[in-house]
Amino acid sequence: MRYPVTLAATLIGVAICLYNSTGYDPHNMVFFMLSVPAWIADMIVDIHSVNVYLMYVLTVATWALLGFICDKAIARNRRRSY
Repeated sequence: MRYPVTLAATLIGVAICLYNSTGYDPHNMVFFMLSVPAWIADMIVDIHSVNVYLMYVLTVATWALLGFICDKAIARNRRRSY
């Protein structure tokens, strides 16, 4: 089974983290809009005390997991239609 949505979602997560780490997102607006782990961390602890590299890894992993779930749903739908 191929995982095209997983690959695309992982690349989106990497792009979000690279955009934030290069400094083009000075107020972290894009990162906080698109990073689910950042949402959760912001609700639990002070976001300034969280390791930024951990947030990047968790963001990429979350996007990859969402892509994997979509790939599984697509595969299940294709099996049912035949």
